Amino acid sequence: MLFKTGDTYSVYALCFAVLTIPAVLTIVFLLIAKKKFPNPEQFEPKPEKIEKFRMTPSFIIYIIAISLFAFGFIDFSLINTFNLDEYVGLSSDHHQSYSFFMFKNLFHKIRLDSSRIHIPLGTAPDLLKECFQYEEAIQRLGGIDFQILGIGSNGHIGFNEPGTHFNSVTQVVSLSQETIKANSCFFNNLEEVPKKAITMGIKTIMNTRKILLLVSGANKAEIIHRALSGPVSEDVPASVLQLHPNTTVIIDQSIMR
Repeated sequence: MLFKTGDTYSVYALCFAVLTIPAVLTIVFLLIAKKKFPNPEQFEPKPEKIEKFRMTPSFIIYIIAISLFAFGFIDFSLINTFNLDEYVGLSSDHHQSYSFFMFKNLFHKIRLDSSRIHIPLGTAPDLLKECFQYEEAIQRLGGIDFQILGIGSNGHIGFNEPGTHFNSVTQVVSLSQETIKANSCFFNNLEEVPKKAITMGIKTIMNTRKILLLVSGANKAEIIHRALSGPVSEDVPASVLQLHPNTTVIIDQSIMR
């Protein structure tokens, strides 16, 4: 998830707020989230109606951002957003597309004008043209100020799989079997997982002025160690972040054990 804004203060206000929000607000909104997403044992939805939920570190930030907006602590009206990636072949209203996820869980709730929202179109008739125009839009708005990243279990950032050139820009990529398997938990079966995606390239990511890398889960311990302490190599795409001048990494305790 990327933020571009003409108001630099808003970006740093968001960073500050995310790191310093009072515990009481966190508790309140966790209680709201618990009410919104009840215990699965309370109902038995039909399998085809199940929408699998992404409780990721970035989603927690979205909850906090929504909270701050709701209480009037922050205004997102000057922010432009660029999503990091999108599956090829999924329409924007598909319940597992990143477009659907972002509109449902963030954009609609902070009342962001649709003209400021940029997401790759995975169903574009000309995918190469879509990539070019997406990259062009980023440059036209002056680049990315602030970017939230995760890391895949094989070291990918965005959907830039091992072996991706560090000078790559927005492009269509084939997903590795490891990534397809990891993402299958959000689909009914492995066969439903898209095999390709549009993703910002590593060069595009590295041109971001400020990066926040969020890492959660004991299964990421080995790869984050390789990314942060190993050699900078295209075999571990996230290792390139060692060369970025302004990256913050937040790691949960399960990885540190």
